[in-house]
Amino acid sequence: MHEKLPQIPTGARTEPAPLRFDRAEWAAAFADLGIFIPYVVAYVSVMKMDPVGILLAFGLALVACGFVYRTPLPVQPMKAIGAVAVAQAATLSANAVVAASVVSGALWLVLGLSGAASRLARAIPREAVLGVMLGLGISFMLQGLRMMGSDWLAAVAALILALVLRNSRPFPAMLVLLAGGLAYGVARQPALWDAAAFGFALRLPSPALGQLQWPDFVTGTLLLALPQLPLTLGNAVIGTAEENNRLFPDRETSVRKVAVSTGVMNLAGGAIGGVPMCHGAGGMAAYAAFGARSGGAPIIFGATLVVLALCFSGAIVFLLQAVPAAVLGAILFLTGVRLTSGNAPRTRDWRVLLPVALTAMAALWNVGLGLVVGVVASWMCRRSRTAS
Repeated sequence: MHEKLPQIPTGARTEPAPLRFDRAEWAAAFADLGIFIPYVVAYVSVMKMDPVGILLAFGLALVACGFVYRTPLPVQPMKAIGAVAVAQAATLSANAVVAASVVSGALWLVLGLSGAASRLARAIPREAVLGVMLGLGISFMLQGLRMMGSDWLAAVAALILALVLRNSRPFPAMLVLLAGGLAYGVARQPALWDAAAFGFALRLPSPALGQLQWPDFVTGTLLLALPQLPLTLGNAVIGTAEENNRLFPDRETSVRKVAVSTGVMNLAGGAIGGVPMCHGAGGMAAYAAFGARSGGAPIIFGATLVVLALCFSGAIVFLLQAVPAAVLGAILFLTGVRLTSGNAPRTRDWRVLLPVALTAMAALWNVGLGLVVGVVASWMCRRSRTAS
């Protein structure tokens, strides 16, 4: 349980938490690239989607969340939708992905405003939430190891740099990792540099809603949006609110607020050709691990994406492909370590540890299944406690 905040007298005005834009916020701003880049690259290269609309939607959502939450609350691609869309790219259209964003936005806006998301969150035991977070952290570590396997030399160098510079103020670890990874990637693939277009060129996204047909909405709803709901509830709504309140108890948020912002940013993003987006406990752990302490980090990242999308769209593909997967994997691995260690149960009671462990194992395969396993296991363990 979190400590209760001091009571504010009725009618008293409170100033919003300050935003920071110091070196630590800049260094941490790009800590979520390990999740962000692989999905965006897949949408652009496999689904042939316009990167301008995708990056602009993410950028605007990140800036808005930084100002609204005043904490490093992330905006990430919805993972199940991304995986299904790329795996079935031969039969799924880009319009179906955009439709899934619109449908997801409408669903989460209703769930948030109606209070249904909050009621669902209250019905889920804390052991199940901890298990989901642990499973997510372990999955990040495993995915990071797989990505690191593409170039172990670069991965080990990135890990050593991150450990050596973890408390350095003159040389923030994340900025050094990205700069070094970018230089290494260009040296290894000089053709990327030769093909990049870095000149200023103002470009606006194409309106997307007018291009959608009813079959796009049917496909986007049944194959993409609905299967994603349990994953979003467990990690991106409940998990994110939990992680935010654990790390920043002075700036607590609610499941309702996170659900509503998920709905709003997907409706707005879908209108400009964006892909389904969510928040994520792992992204917040990544920001915090590399020094972010306010909404400044997501604002910096978001503003960078907005400028890149609107003014330098010719360089987008280069920047998405230049940093080696092994370096991104090292960042993702460290994020998993941070998320796992921060959410490990601080008890030896088997009636707590057992449902957490079962949930984590199931969540490695599917977060929605993990939630169900956690609820059932927690209920059975509580029954045994009552019986004894």
